[in-house]
Amino acid sequence: MELDPLLLSRIQFAFVVSFHAIFPVFTIGLASFIAFLEALSFKTGNPVYEQLSKFWIKVFAVVFGMGVVSGIVMSFQFGTNWSNFAYSTANFIGPVLSYEVVTAFFLEAAFLGVLLFGRDRVPKGVHLFSACMVALGTFISAFWILAANSWLHTPAGVEFRDGVVHVTSWLQAIFNPSFPYRFAHMAVASFLTGSFVVAGVSAWYLLNKREVEAHRKALSMSLWLILFLAPAQAVIGDLHGLNTFKHQPMKVAAMEGNWETERGVPLLLFALPDRELQGNRVEFGIPRLGSLILTHTWDGEVPGLHEVSVEDQPPVWLVFWSFRVMVSMGLLMIAFAITGLWLRRGNRYWRAPMFLQGLRLMSITPFIAVLAGWVVTESGRAPWLVYEIMRHEEGLTPSLTGGMALFTLIGYFTVYAAVFSAGIYYLFRVLETGIHVDEYDLSDQADQAERPKRPFSAAHVRFEHEEK
Repeated sequence: MELDPLLLSRIQFAFVVSFHAIFPVFTIGLASFIAFLEALSFKTGNPVYEQLSKFWIKVFAVVFGMGVVSGIVMSFQFGTNWSNFAYSTANFIGPVLSYEVVTAFFLEAAFLGVLLFGRDRVPKGVHLFSACMVALGTFISAFWILAANSWLHTPAGVEFRDGVVHVTSWLQAIFNPSFPYRFAHMAVASFLTGSFVVAGVSAWYLLNKREVEAHRKALSMSLWLILFLAPAQAVIGDLHGLNTFKHQPMKVAAMEGNWETERGVPLLLFALPDRELQGNRVEFGIPRLGSLILTHTWDGEVPGLHEVSVEDQPPVWLVFWSFRVMVSMGLLMIAFAITGLWLRRGNRYWRAPMFLQGLRLMSITPFIAVLAGWVVTESGRAPWLVYEIMRHEEGLTPSLTGGMALFTLIGYFTVYAAVFSAGIYYLFRVLETGIHVDEYDLSDQADQAERPKRPFSAAHVRFEHEEK
């Protein structure tokens, strides 16, 4: 069987980007949380906030390192697998990626050392400033990466001459039509990811009655943030969807499983789209609700996939179900946000075992939502590498063979598996160590002495054995 270099290259890039994406989407939100803790510690002098900051800085350091290792080689694929694309778009993509390194990565690198090792070596105000600069650096990085990626979906401010991009307006190219919505959507997703991870980890400590005062405060802060952000993300997602409906109607048609251009289309809750059949084998939906959501009128017209040839249609089944996974995770987040608000009556939010157990499980849902949303966004653009300008096969390296693509794919998978395993191991070490409780929480120390420890994972057993 002949190996397809195009398919393997797409799988490789999808794997590398998806693996890398889960780390920055967490560190962006966590960096801001750490900066907030440092600000509270600086203002109030309460040692609880300093202890929490120390703990989450350790987590941030491990995850940040995994993100750097997994992301630094990502752009190499432009040269190895997608050289035609790299050559054609270099006048825009090259400078934007360089701006990300100069303005964001250098900023993070400069102040990360102060954040990690300077607490007792620099004034408190300088340490707080370093935390703010690291948080700012993560946002600047996201700004440039989302600007470049959004341009692939809604190219603007350029003209193509002899197959090469020439920038005519940097302002229009960077702030292309989809960028504001996609940047806002990703920024809120990052805050939600950080909030749910903090909430889930805090819930685990509270269930095990460890460092109760500190983690109760962390849980409270994260739940307030979730209560605001989860509904806000639904609103931003709707605006993003309307923007996509305007500029990439076939992506929305695939998301909705809509084949025929019609008025008053239903919102499909369940369907089995079949690209070969060019229709849905089974479908169940709410009449006219699809038109209402997409056009804000009951009888609005929604384009169908039959507007374009089969070769120009995105992979409908993948886009359709990934979109529903993302929305389902969002609805779960809203449900937990409302439940957390209700449990604040009687101060029960940190003493309800079922709710705390649920938060532990919910800590993974933002990552699922982000990956599902990424699949919707990128697969929905297919078959276009640069929307309606360059197709995937046109951007591929001409001399690339299927064997070469398979070899590098296996290499990436092997190395990333090792990186992920090592990172998870050290994260469990940090979680098991917990906060070094000072005099502010002596009652919790006494409580811990009377109860047996419950292992977080198999890593806990190994850690305790090493400590002994």
